Amino acid sequence: MTHSAPVVGIIGGGGWLGRSIALHALAAGVIAERSLILSSRSPRTGGLGGWAAVEWTSNNADLARRSDVIVLSVRPQQFPDLAIEAGESLVVSVMAGVSMAMLQSRLGTARVVRAMPNAAAEIGRSYTPWLAGADVTEQDRAFVRALFTSCGETDEVTTEDQIDTLTGLSGSGPAFPALLAAAMLAHARARGLPPEVARRAVLDVVCDASRLLATGDATPEQMVRTFLDYEGTTAAALRAMTGKGFNEAVAAGLDAAAAAAVSMMAADRKPR
Repeated sequence: MTHSAPVVGIIGGGGWLGRSIALHALAAGVIAERSLILSSRSPRTGGLGGWAAVEWTSNNADLARRSDVIVLSVRPQQFPDLAIEAGESLVVSVMAGVSMAMLQSRLGTARVVRAMPNAAAEIGRSYTPWLAGADVTEQDRAFVRALFTSCGETDEVTTEDQIDTLTGLSGSGPAFPALLAAAMLAHARARGLPPEVARRAVLDVVCDASRLLATGDATPEQMVRTFLDYEGTTAAALRAMTGKGFNEAVAAGLDAAAAAAVSMMAADRKPR
């Protein structure tokens, strides 16, 4: 990577994730406006939002040739058909389930990072774990940290198993509170609460009251134990939920998501 502002190319920059990464990185000054190239299957012009100098292209091979950093933000099933040469560029993949070995083999380089942002990147609140390949430098690592810190929180992990587990845990994460909220809303409506009252109550629980976990000193386990020890209405709810297999259902869901990440590309590699 050059010591001046690197040229960053985002393949799939027209999608929600590529676009979110680009917008937050531009706002944080991690990427320079005139050093960003976005690719999209549909021809686009006119920059990105208020960033008029951002370039659009439909030519992925040309984007790769011109970029110091190539971000792969396409669906995993599209990767086998992606015809690019990484050369000496740093490659950052945000594709679920595409292994480090496959990335390095297809791209011909070990200067590769696997990262797993989630949908909260859109509002700058993603948690993004990432794994570095053998040839990733300290300068590369600093850029990757800055890139994903612009979208939220980030951690470098040390094994591919950790990335696959986190693909199910945090990569799928925004859907989990939505599932809880949908179940709570259905229950509230079935008990006759007006829709708007039910919505406000549920969103307060899922989005606002849960901030206690982020701002308080108690761990999740300690908070649950506190409510159980109080022996009130909350304790009754917690015991009923866990008694109906809540913990087992969550574990099964996370295991299924991790397994899907691992098998996603294996299915695509089968002969047609």
